[in-house]
Amino acid sequence: MFDPVIASRLQFALTTIVHIIFPVMSMGLAPFLVYFTWKEIRSEKPIYEQLRRFWTKIFAISFVVGTVTGIVLEFEFGTNFAAFSTVAGELFGGPLALEGMMAFMLEATFLGVFVFGRDRVGDKLYFVSAVAVGLGTWLSAVWILIANSWMQTPRGFEMIEKGGREIVTLTDPMAAYLNPRFPYMFVHMQNAAVLSVALFMAGLGAYFVFRHHVWEYPIENVDFWEATLKIALVALVITAPLQAIHGDMYARHVYETQPQKFAAMEAVWETDSYVPEYIVAFPTSLEDLTDPKAKEIFGIGIPGGASWLASGGDPQATIVGLNEYGEAPPVAIVFWSFRLMVALGFWFILLGFWGVYRWWRGELLEDDLLHKSLMLSTLLGIVAVELGWIVTEVGRQPWVIQGVLKTTDGVSQGLTGAEATTTLLGFAVVYLGLLALYTYVVVRIIRSGPPSGEELRVVEREDPSAEGVAGDD
Repeated sequence: MFDPVIASRLQFALTTIVHIIFPVMSMGLAPFLVYFTWKEIRSEKPIYEQLRRFWTKIFAISFVVGTVTGIVLEFEFGTNFAAFSTVAGELFGGPLALEGMMAFMLEATFLGVFVFGRDRVGDKLYFVSAVAVGLGTWLSAVWILIANSWMQTPRGFEMIEKGGREIVTLTDPMAAYLNPRFPYMFVHMQNAAVLSVALFMAGLGAYFVFRHHVWEYPIENVDFWEATLKIALVALVITAPLQAIHGDMYARHVYETQPQKFAAMEAVWETDSYVPEYIVAFPTSLEDLTDPKAKEIFGIGIPGGASWLASGGDPQATIVGLNEYGEAPPVAIVFWSFRLMVALGFWFILLGFWGVYRWWRGELLEDDLLHKSLMLSTLLGIVAVELGWIVTEVGRQPWVIQGVLKTTDGVSQGLTGAEATTTLLGFAVVYLGLLALYTYVVVRIIRSGPPSGEELRVVEREDPSAEGVAGDD
């Protein structure tokens, strides 16, 4: 049996890692769906109706599964982390409640109109439904990230004793909700979601374009996949560089507000200056893999790069080592996750500019190496998001609320190792089963493909009232 603290942390990590896939897909798809809807209404070109209808299916299934898995996550605060809920409930519960009452209800209400109402409402109302669904999806992220960012940089509260225990009392809602970490987390997360979906779309588009143009295998609606590939590349070439630029600013903010986490990201144990930034790093022994130390591993690094990153331009800047803090987070997990995330980020930039360059040269549809690279990168955006959250959450340890409450003190006091281990195994079966079912449904949608031009024309011909209603503003 696992220790209840370890089992609870593993259970929350597992459920979060699985759950985050679905909001990433829905948040990332939201801007695309708004764009497809706008273009469909303005241009009346069938390709945009195809794009909207196809990707709406994947959005809807992502929303449904994300809702189910997300609600369970909130229950875990009571079952596994009751002590944390007792201490921080006054502040933490507010954003979660607002997420349900404001964002979820907005999204759920207009999702019905958006999915089923194209032939029943006018263009303006239908476009409003698309915007409302997208806005609701992103508002959900606002409140969730407010809660999480407060745990990283807590502000606007004081500790008071109640019932023999010190608890968080909200004193300044604006300072708490608009804490220093929130804007960094929100921009980075939302851009990452759009980037991940752009890679997903580009990978699928590249697969069908590759089969049609390189293998010369006839693909129905190949124009749809060509359009998908091109739209995804435009999004990719915008979001990938932005993620790197903002990531640089984010890392500097982490150094200023959580220097211990930054030291773990760079594996700096002893206080040092002119610390290199390893873009590519390889362990030279098993010990290096499980206990990495800056300047001892083999890699391609930028001399003074980590110091420059921390200070905002000074390669001689000093980074305080982990030994100065007493307890350190699991450094190997944080260090290698950060390395992989950064490496993937540079790969995404290369893919974006490579694809746009080949498109500009008129060779996009015939470049089989590019197609293969995009296909292999289809899910790497989601992998990068997972790695980013590992750095964020594991790097904060041993704190659940930075500088206020340790994780070991936040676990439910009456929870036994047997209970925690049993629920961990049960959650693993259920969540991995949901992920498998989601994957199966998405694959079925992709194999079915977009509605054909003939199907679109049939809808218009067999429902004469739809054209008149849809044209009413």
